[in-house]
Amino acid sequence: MATIPENPLILIDGSSYLYRAYHAAPNLTNSDGEPTGAVYGVVNMLRSLLRQFSTEHIAVVFDAKGKTFRDEIYPEYKAHRPPMPDDLRGQIEPLHAIIRAMGLPLIAVSGVEADDVIGTLATQASKANMPVLISTGDKDMAQLVDENITLINTMTGVVMDSEGVVEKFGIGPELIIDYLALMGDKVDNIPGVPGVGEKTAKALLTGVGGLDALYANLDAIPALGFRGSKTMPKKLAEHKEAAYLSYELATIKLDVELDVTPDELRKGEPDADELTRLFGKLQFRRWLEEMLSGSDGRIAADESVAAAVPETQAVAPVIDRSGYETVLDEASFNGWLEILQSAEVVAFDTETDGLDYMTANLVGVSFAVEEGKAAYVPVAHDYLDAPAQLDRDWVLARLKPLLEDPNRAKVGQNLKFDASILARYDIDMQGITFDTMLESYVFNSVVGRHDMDSLALRYLEHKTISFEEIAGKGKKQLTFNQIELEQAGPYAAEDADITLRLHNLLIEKINADDKLKSVFETIEMPLLPVLSRMERTGVLIDSMKLSTQSAEIAARLDELEKKAYELAGEEFNLSSPKQLQAILFEKMGLPVVKKTPSGTPSTNEEVLQELALDYPLPKLILEYRGLAKLKSTYTDKLPKMINPATGRVHTSYHQAVTATGRLSSSDPNLQNIPVRNEEGRRIRQAFTAPTGYKILAVDYSQIELRIMAHLSGDQALLDAFRHGKDIHAATAAEILGLPIDEVTSEQRRRAKAINFGLIYGMSAFGLAKQLDMGRNEAQEYMNVYFERYPGVLEYMESTRTSASEKGYVETLFGRRLYLPDIKSRNGMRRKAAERAAINAPMQGTAADIIKRAMVLVDQWIREQPADRVRLLMQVHDELVFEVQESELERVSDSIRQLMESAAELAVPLIADAGQGDNWEQAH
Repeated sequence: MATIPENPLILIDGSSYLYRAYHAAPNLTNSDGEPTGAVYGVVNMLRSLLRQFSTEHIAVVFDAKGKTFRDEIYPEYKAHRPPMPDDLRGQIEPLHAIIRAMGLPLIAVSGVEADDVIGTLATQASKANMPVLISTGDKDMAQLVDENITLINTMTGVVMDSEGVVEKFGIGPELIIDYLALMGDKVDNIPGVPGVGEKTAKALLTGVGGLDALYANLDAIPALGFRGSKTMPKKLAEHKEAAYLSYELATIKLDVELDVTPDELRKGEPDADELTRLFGKLQFRRWLEEMLSGSDGRIAADESVAAAVPETQAVAPVIDRSGYETVLDEASFNGWLEILQSAEVVAFDTETDGLDYMTANLVGVSFAVEEGKAAYVPVAHDYLDAPAQLDRDWVLARLKPLLEDPNRAKVGQNLKFDASILARYDIDMQGITFDTMLESYVFNSVVGRHDMDSLALRYLEHKTISFEEIAGKGKKQLTFNQIELEQAGPYAAEDADITLRLHNLLIEKINADDKLKSVFETIEMPLLPVLSRMERTGVLIDSMKLSTQSAEIAARLDELEKKAYELAGEEFNLSSPKQLQAILFEKMGLPVVKKTPSGTPSTNEEVLQELALDYPLPKLILEYRGLAKLKSTYTDKLPKMINPATGRVHTSYHQAVTATGRLSSSDPNLQNIPVRNEEGRRIRQAFTAPTGYKILAVDYSQIELRIMAHLSGDQALLDAFRHGKDIHAATAAEILGLPIDEVTSEQRRRAKAINFGLIYGMSAFGLAKQLDMGRNEAQEYMNVYFERYPGVLEYMESTRTSASEKGYVETLFGRRLYLPDIKSRNGMRRKAAERAAINAPMQGTAADIIKRAMVLVDQWIREQPADRVRLLMQVHDELVFEVQESELERVSDSIRQLMESAAELAVPLIADAGQGDNWEQAH
């Protein structure tokens, strides 16, 4: 029996799987009546294959839409095949989505069939001596078998190598195309030679040889003695054209142009949230339960490879929506208000006509206090024939005491947005006690997305009504005020109900661990209203300064373009990777540093930086790209983002995005404004203070290195920080055995590189590259470092061990970062997880500290006279304020002291303050 080599490239004939599953599966549908049987059957077979064979290289190949080159050769090709059934056609898109979410590369190439793509990849791999396993039920694929290529029929379990082909067909793989050409194929409408069946074809090919040999030796055929052998020469002669046409049609193309090589077909990380969503939508209950029980998407196969059976499917949404109510009169509203006033926890949500918290208008509110019972109160639906609704001001006036009561606990999903919306209606929301987005984030930051739809699928096995279902998609999508109440009511009420259900489930998980509970209650929840206030305050932008800078950058870009044309000897589009490839590598002959997945020379930033060391054009392109990005992202865009009512720019801060607990921001992204080049610093000059105020910027000094000293307990590091030494000079002095006052600037630079590099798990190779030294020299440098700082090495090793045992690491305050790849068989992934394990406690602790500082500072600001000081921005380890000039010294001292008190470390926590008329001056 044929054996399968270890770790083969597995090429899966997706189209073969699809039709097999369609005809084998029972007539399954989800509760919306959508057919799902073929999807289930194919995925089931894929799961089985993944369970059977451990491999890194894999791809699923499908036929693309439209005709192929064979239709041009022979218009009657496959003419007898009926069109794809509608109930199968509709299953292709969700099937493809599941395959991609499983992390499996999916390929479909126009103009050819799946067989041709598989044949091309298989022969490329075989030439590279790479073992290949083709999973198919198509007999035509036998022509591809060689010493490295094997077939497997997943339905029967039969494995076929070259000997297996001979055993099955009586001929070797090299004669399979001739065999198919002689016999023809009724299903594909390949004509073949009339009267030639399996036995005759086998006799001809074993007795004389392939088509060419047969037509060169027609007179030898009668002596073969099979039935009809004497008349066969005449038949072959009469149908020679059909035989060679059939040969051409049956030949799998081996030179399809592809943008990927066999080695690049690698299994990726599954998208657990997307799989959960898709399994929920299609109602594949058993697989959905696997995802919800903690599987990360590395799917274990079913015991059987058969298609699905009906009882594996859910037949209805998990949650009953019959207890939802749309409130349209005062009596009903007052009844609900009494319920809310006596509830321990109120789930609350707003519906608006937009997502900009500074401009969106309130359309309605929803709430729930008991699972399965929720209400929606519309106040501003304005479509034609909309029913009479309660007055918005009347509703808010009655809700205001409840919403502003700090003793009435509220729970929501991303309540920061709701708090900001209510602030537009003069309601200062208090009692913000729980937030399901943050509960999920604190429980496990890396499990997937933390939006409501994802959480409902992950934790409740429930597919919520999506906004697109009621509002449509694209340019024609309705805003919420345009949606009819028959659809809007259940959607909005469900939001409140799901929020309450999620809270009831997630808060138990949080409360089960004292550390997580502390992170949630003392860091994340108190920070939420701080961020809401900070966002609404915004920051003043000098649009004229940015316009001037845009014009200057545009002029510089023109200069760079002209210089580039001179260096290249012709004009080209500097923003086009394809044209740049042609100039750099074809015309100028520069060395190819790295290739793209399609095999073309890469022109990414890393490559250009390496080339820029020796060649002027790549260096110029880097400058051009950097300036062009600054212009499009900031100098052109920021003035357009100024709110006309406030004259300020209002960013959005995200608490539940990064794995380590750091905040991120968008619209605009304030975290990525460059600070190391002059043009980036000039952008900060446009962040200004109003008349009578100054910008105050306070940031932590070397906070992650101080955390490293605390966590590692290394005596030399602790000593350096406790005595206020220049840590990089002190490190250089330790490594080189010099007095600290003899350390040169270059020696300090090298020490700084290793100090910060170790935080991010830098290897000797990375250090060598950064410092432009040999790898051995860099390794020796690191070895000496660890001799001088043994506590750091011990910390790194113990952290790796602990992370591998537990599957997660923790910050100083107990925030967890799970590391799914810490035990990965893939060395690169495992190493990346180990680097994250070392870095996350430091970066996460730094994030926790500045969040704690923001809560302390905000509390202090609210105790000050109005408008003396305003918190404007948080960027990494820095807080930016607007302060009345007369209060500047007092405020600066107070804020520094508060920030330094945000954590107790084994070394001093130092905050440095700067001030000026703009952010660049203050930083």
